[in-house]
Amino acid sequence: MDSPTPDSTAGHGHAGAPVWEDLVTTALLGTDRRTPPPSASAPDREAPVALLDAAAAETVRRRAGLRAARSATRPERAPEDPRRPLPVAAARRLALLLADRPGVSGGGRRGTAPDLMELLPQWLALANAHHYAAPPEALPALLDAARGRTDLRPAALTFAGPRALWLARLNQEWRFALRATPGGGTTLPHLEDAEKVRQLWQEGLFAERVSLLGALRAHAPATARELVASTWATERAEDRLMFLDSLRKNLTAEDEPFLEQALADRSRNVRATAAELLSALPGSALAARMAVRAGACVAVDHTAMDQAGGTPTLTVEAPHECDASMERDGVIAKAPTGRGERSWWFGQLVEAAPLATWQDRLGGRTPEEIVGLTVADDWQSELHAAWCRAAVRQRDADWSRALLGTPSAPEAGGPGAVSLAERAKLLDTLEAGERAEWVAGFIATHGLSEAFQLLGVCAVPWSAPLGRAVVDALDIARDAGSYPWSFSGVMGLAERCLDPSEANRLDGLLAIPEEPENASPGAGGYWAEAFQRLVTTLRLRATLAEELNP
Repeated sequence: MDSPTPDSTAGHGHAGAPVWEDLVTTALLGTDRRTPPPSASAPDREAPVALLDAAAAETVRRRAGLRAARSATRPERAPEDPRRPLPVAAARRLALLLADRPGVSGGGRRGTAPDLMELLPQWLALANAHHYAAPPEALPALLDAARGRTDLRPAALTFAGPRALWLARLNQEWRFALRATPGGGTTLPHLEDAEKVRQLWQEGLFAERVSLLGALRAHAPATARELVASTWATERAEDRLMFLDSLRKNLTAEDEPFLEQALADRSRNVRATAAELLSALPGSALAARMAVRAGACVAVDHTAMDQAGGTPTLTVEAPHECDASMERDGVIAKAPTGRGERSWWFGQLVEAAPLATWQDRLGGRTPEEIVGLTVADDWQSELHAAWCRAAVRQRDADWSRALLGTPSAPEAGGPGAVSLAERAKLLDTLEAGERAEWVAGFIATHGLSEAFQLLGVCAVPWSAPLGRAVVDALDIARDAGSYPWSFSGVMGLAERCLDPSEANRLDGLLAIPEEPENASPGAGGYWAEAFQRLVTTLRLRATLAEELNP
């Protein structure tokens, strides 16, 4: 069947100008500045009405003057999704989650109803864990949700499967799915087929090559590195940077020779990334060079014993220049605005030096003992901050523990953690159970005012001790008479991260408490409402998991 196209000869005015364009111009200028053509059926009508009448008549005329044309090519059939179908109850629940839109409520009140859109990421994670296929009828709403929320995209596109990519090629608004999917949805060759792998590497699109590298790096790291090296000299700087970044996965000493070559790259960003990767290999030559440089900056002064226990003091002599060899090894010479050059260079050297350097240099002391040493001339914060970055880069749990200190310490984070962001990064190097235990101790001592960022690195669902610490702290805040929206961030995390089995234990918090003196007016009622929403959300999460259970 043929599709119609407009007849280019239809609907012209007396002077050859298209009537439709004349009407559009009149609408844009306004009928008070340009008089529309009079209506033949009602010449006395007001100008705006006459314009609309003329537009309606011209629309009919244009449609009647369409010519037949060749029909468009029918799209290929959508691919099959071999995964198991979603249970009926779970499919209904998905429709409800996708239909929910976050409302805007005044005065900080959210009511007792759960925020369904905030439960969608968790629902998707569970559905993907069970390898369910998305219902075809849900795909448009799922893609719309992922288009509006980038944090949903990985899980949503995994759940949507191959049909989402098929739809994305037909709808411009969903093209993000092609960009967000490694290789744009292209099927990679079998990794054992060396000829096809090399052909895709040499001829494929950039996204396909990145996807190929990622797959190879997971199963054959040396092959991925060899591919990158084979075309390195002809690649663009931004592509070299992306390809080099792919070597983070399964990084080993075998990658060192190639990374050493990349230290001489034309691009500063490529050189910096190569240096960062080499410094994450404690046995690399670059790490050894950095150890020598950093060690030369820190000395032990046995004559200046601290008053606490007669232990030596550390003295710091920061570099006086950033020479060419330092720059080649990734040290950035130009300091940020407001930062001293010498302290800037010193921090980079310490960050890149293997942490074992300091135990060897400081008499075999443990990380806790080293961190406890006094540092002269106000260099302590600079030195400890660099050790923090090194512990995170090298994923060294022993140093992270030392720098974090005990969660009940008065400084709330240890001598080396200079910010909440640093503490969160250090915690991320610990095992999930130890991480949760530390954050629970921190909350028990310091409350919730600084806990939000730390809670964000804890595994979900929260462990029982961490969950109890959060709930107890919320209960204390309620008894203090403050409004609950001061803790809305933590309350939102609790709704998503508390173990659903904790719901029954929270029933005692649903009653409106007696308001203490100096309490904020009505705070008790607001707290009861917030805890009711928390309990309702936890029970709903339990239901979601049950509906998805095969």
